[in-house]
Amino acid sequence: MEEPLTIEGGHPLQGRVRISGAKNASLVIMAATVMVPGETILENVPCIRDVEVLADILECLGARVTRLEDGNLSIYVPDDIKVETPYELAKKLRASNLLLGSLLGKKREARICLPGGCDIGSRPMDLHLKGLAALGAEVRLEHGFVEARAGKLVGNRVYLDFPSVGATENIMMLAALTPGYTVIENAAKEPEIVDLANFLNAVGGKIRGAGTDLIRIEGVAELKATRYAVIPDRIEAGTYMTAAVATGGDVLVENVIPTHLYPIMAKLQETGAVIREENGGLRVQAGAEILPVDIKTLPYPGFPTDLQSQMMALLSVARGTSVIVENVFENRFRMVDEIKRMGARIKVEGHTAVVEGVPRLYGARVKATDLRAGAALAIAALMAEGVTEIENPYYIYRGYENFKSKLRNLGARVI
Repeated sequence: MEEPLTIEGGHPLQGRVRISGAKNASLVIMAATVMVPGETILENVPCIRDVEVLADILECLGARVTRLEDGNLSIYVPDDIKVETPYELAKKLRASNLLLGSLLGKKREARICLPGGCDIGSRPMDLHLKGLAALGAEVRLEHGFVEARAGKLVGNRVYLDFPSVGATENIMMLAALTPGYTVIENAAKEPEIVDLANFLNAVGGKIRGAGTDLIRIEGVAELKATRYAVIPDRIEAGTYMTAAVATGGDVLVENVIPTHLYPIMAKLQETGAVIREENGGLRVQAGAEILPVDIKTLPYPGFPTDLQSQMMALLSVARGTSVIVENVFENRFRMVDEIKRMGARIKVEGHTAVVEGVPRLYGARVKATDLRAGAALAIAALMAEGVTEIENPYYIYRGYENFKSKLRNLGARVI
């Protein structure tokens, strides 16, 4: 059993923090390397548990994954890679479902265990399966596995009922090696989608329109290995930006792409924070007080669901009442009961949380229920009077590289 993460609150964060590579971009690009024979070198891949689990899955399939001395990740893929993901590993990681599109593209068949990951709500794979079937794959779901065979693959138009990130990624990967032209309508527009497209193009793919709701893909016969650097993690950046404001701090957040952070920047500025580009990063300074704001989560470029919990922690001590509407994952409010143990006043009705700001939070023993809830409880702990112990900190380490040391370097008391 992992020791709780123990934080003594009341110490403003000061200094600079360097943001690691994007978790969600790293995972999908790692999955995409399955389609690329030989050795691919990925730069800026974070040392986090989700990456370790996916690396283990790739090795079980027959790939060779090595963390090099310079920190980069080497992935060597042989021609005879296996097509079935191991249950014990796949159930730990939602992103294991991204191997469906890449294995189908590479081997023309795949058997993927239904994935696990954080319990933040229903994340069905119907759009994934619909998209792959539209390209000619024969797909069936039975006994906890998705089984897919190529059938007669040919490019096609695919309309997504919802701009699902995972479905967009799986369709892109299969379409990259499918003869003809594929058009994805109502595609997800997240920066991680653009990063996947850039990677696929770097290895020989022909993809246009990533970052818009219409992605066009011309299938190619083969892909060739290359070296590629993953984008910075906008959710990690937003988490440290929120923590800086929450603690009354002053932090320079380095290695970021500011345009990816506009939604969180706008909301933090509404709370009274001052944010400006400086020395190639973003300097975040807390305002004199925290003002209430209203938030609605939406697919990119709307406010990201992955930063909603962190903002809820911040707004729990705002001067007034905030309203948060969660439009993406219904279980994002599971952390409410935990932060209420610290003195927060939050009322949840369906997809809406009403957050009545209190003068301060108090240290308590709480439990992380998912990755972003864990980060939110850490922010609450940094603000709180006294000491907080966060159980299940492994959720946090799934997505945040060197979390404790980065906080300590900013002046936090992490025991």
